[in-house]
Amino acid sequence: MAPATHNPANTPKAAAHPKVQEALDARDALAAALTQAGIQLPAMDIRTPWLDDREAEASYALVNLGVCSAPVAHALATVIMNGLTT
Repeated sequence: MAPATHNPANTPKAAAHPKVQEALDARDALAAALTQAGIQLPAMDIRTPWLDDREAEASYALVNLGVCSAPVAHALATVIMNGLTT
């Protein structure tokens, strides 16, 4: 999981907000599950509503999955479909 160009959640004050921490935890859990399935989304990140020093004020954060190649998208679809059939 390579860091994106802007990752406000890595700042100590942003990580302190519960919603930002929730997004960080969700990102990390998804990355771990994908790694177990042999899939890597290199641009996974979290985003807060602001791209400046106000991240500590964020009332929510989103998990940004980034972009991936067609083979990775197919692998992800296969893992999801296999999970649905078990």
